[in-house]
Amino acid sequence: MAEETVLVTGGGGYIGSHCCKALRRAGYTPVAFDNFVTGWREAVRFGPLEEGDLSDRARLDEVFARWKPVAVMHFAALSQVGESIRDPGRYWRGNVSATLNLVEAATAAGCLDFVFSSTCATYGEQDGVVLDEDTLQAPINAYGASKRAIEDMLRDFSISAGLRHTIFRYFNVAGADPDGEIGECHVPETHLIPLVLDAISGRRDAITIFGTDYKTPDGTCIRDYVHVCDLVDAHLSGLEWLRQGNSNRVFCLGTGRGFSVREVIEAAARVTGQPVPVLEGARREGDATQLVCGSTRARTELGWDPQRSVLEDMISDAWRWHQRGAYKN
Repeated sequence: MAEETVLVTGGGGYIGSHCCKALRRAGYTPVAFDNFVTGWREAVRFGPLEEGDLSDRARLDEVFARWKPVAVMHFAALSQVGESIRDPGRYWRGNVSATLNLVEAATAAGCLDFVFSSTCATYGEQDGVVLDEDTLQAPINAYGASKRAIEDMLRDFSISAGLRHTIFRYFNVAGADPDGEIGECHVPETHLIPLVLDAISGRRDAITIFGTDYKTPDGTCIRDYVHVCDLVDAHLSGLEWLRQGNSNRVFCLGTGRGFSVREVIEAAARVTGQPVPVLEGARREGDATQLVCGSTRARTELGWDPQRSVLEDMISDAWRWHQRGAYKN
């Protein structure tokens, strides 16, 4: 019997490539769909590649007809908050309109199980609150708004076409494949842990701490981090949730605690055994003091157990990957 296929949009990206590896391990054939605007061909190594853009409906129809996937796992998205504020149109086209094409192609092909990688940016300004699935969504930028719109879209297509979906909301993803085959590579890089590792390795002069007078134990902002492998494990559990006939569901994925900027820097120094060059700067406008979410529902209903979402483990896996260098498309 042939393996069942799953279409993974953004399969050449950071999270998508890790999901493809997990799907392969679980016995599926992951078909990566990517336009490589931000993804990497070198990261597509666990199943077939279909290069294309989600704005191209004819290309999507061709891929669905060829592979007949049993499900879609949707990671492809523009995700830079600052850019979304400067150029909201790009985010409404690239995230919302593109996903509408994908959803219409999927439902037309009879592929009705849909796993969506959303974001806690849909909640907007929720400083100091442990977010959960019932927290009011009030996005404050086009990135969060576009993801919220997609969540609404999935609800509407559930009613009209029987689309079954799971939605995952989370903050920061960190770490890398423990085997070192794939990892995090963004151009430009904006995430704290790889930036700290760049400073350690000399790829950048120093890491800047933006604000040291916040009302936290060490004066620096606190953010929630989830290991990329734990994250994709949850998405696979969300796929199985649908395939077992369960109803549409939203899940938050977080530690409920988070880590401060100084905690990340200190842990990186311990893990690598090297000093971290640090500069202290002023606060950035719009930075919240503490952003975290819980995961009670995911733990209870999916049996999710984020064992690798420990700061030292996330940094250790990221450092192992970091030392091999960046992808080269």
